[in-house]
Parts: sequence; C-alpha cells; structure tokens
Amino acid sequence: MWVTAYLFPELPLWVALIMQQRLSVTAVTMKGTNKMSPNESMISARDALERLRAGNRRFVSEDRAGDALTNQARRQALAAGQEPFAIVLGCSDSRVPAEIVFNQGLGDLFVIRVAGNIVAPSQIASVEFAAERSGTRLVVVLGHSRCGAVLATLEELGRPSQDQSRNLHAIVDRIRPAVEPLLGTDLGRDPDALVHQCVRANVRMSANQLRHGSEILEQLIQKDGLQVVGAEYSLDTGVVEFFDGVPPASG
Repeated sequence: MWVTAYLFPELPLWVALIMQQRLSVTAVTMKGTNKMSPNESMISARDALERLRAGNRRFVSEDRAGDALTNQARRQALAAGQEPFAIVLGCSDSRVPAEIVFNQGLGDLFVIRVAGNIVAPSQIASVEFAAERSGTRLVVVLGHSRCGAVLATLEELGRPSQDQSRNLHAIVDRIRPAVEPLLGTDLGRDPDALVHQCVRANVRMSANQLRHGSEILEQLIQKDGLQVVGAEYSLDTGVVEFFDGVPPASG
C-alpha cells in the first residue's frame, strides 16, 4: 500500500489498497511463472535411472555413502530450493523408504508415498508439480514384494468384507482392476506367484495412469524427455528391479 500511496498521493485510500493488491497478485504470478521454467541443467531420464541403479547397488552391498548426503553443508545448500533428479511414487510401507534403498540424500528425490503406490488426483498433481517446477525427467513407480495393499485387495476379492473402512476400500478399488484379471489364470493355483504378478500388474497400471492420465505429463513425455518407469523392490534381497517402460541401454 505504501508504494501505491507514494506514487499516487492524490488517490483515496481504498483505491490505493485495490491497486496495491493487484500489483501484489501480478508479482506473485510472475514469480510463479519464472519457477515453472524448465531446468535446462537437469540430467536426462536415462542418466537419472543409472544413478538410481548405482545407489541401489551401494545399498545392497552395504557400501553406502555417508554424512555428505545429509550434513549441514548440504542442508544449507538446499535451503533456497531443490532440484531432485528423480520423482518416486512408492508405497507407504515402512520397509521401503526410497531415499535409503536408492542411497540418496537430501534434495535428490521427490518422493510421494501412498499405500499400494496407487494413482489418484493428488498423486498425479504431485508428479506434475515436481516435473514442471524442477524439470525432473524421470518418474519411478516403486512397488515391492508382498505388498500389503495388494494382499488386502486379493483378500477382498476372495472374501468381501462388510467391516472394511470406506477409506481402505477406496485403495482396494484402485488396485482391483490390475489384479482381478489374474485370478482367473493358472496363477490362482500358486499363491506366491499370484501375489508377485499382482504387485507388478499394479505397478504397470499406476505407471500407465501417470503416462496417460495427465495432459501436462503427456506433453512432458512427448516434448521434454520425461519418462515413467515401473520397478519392484525385493524385501528379501533389497534389490530394485526396473521392469516397465525402461529405456533401452545406450550403445
């Protein structure tokens, strides 16, 4: 208000207030526009994927990087902004923290966690936000072996429960289309194989929903090199296997 009043002292106070509000909105809009500019220095999806693979190898071999990933200098360097090189949509399971299984530090990954690594509007919006704001070119949908949300879905399909909460049912309903077709196959006679394939089918479905459920992400895929890949983490070995949408090795 003081800027407007100084420049236009003859204006009534209420007019000056309105003009100042409009100036503030314009400034915020311009600032937001600048933030939306793509990050030209961001590494490619292929390089980001190799970086994740290398980090997972360190995790499995227990040759993990140390304090440099989280020390005070790194915190201070990131205080003004972030440039995560990969976006990870993973399960909320406490045994699968993306930063740890990929041996990455503060500011490296933009992580979205939800039971069953499902895709709903809020997850899509979160991926859009990171991909647009930071220019991040790799999205990983990370499932894991013996996923509880997938098991709950299989249990519900086999024996529907009236006691299941409405909110949990919303998760089951999002996983159901991926796993239901597998129940009528030969996998039904092998529970372990069934769960394994259902976990992967659910990852593929979530990855496809990100690829085709957002105009923003579709444009980034077509024009800016964004790639969405699916992966599964093994609770037994710690190994992450990338199996869906993986770009061919350069050569």
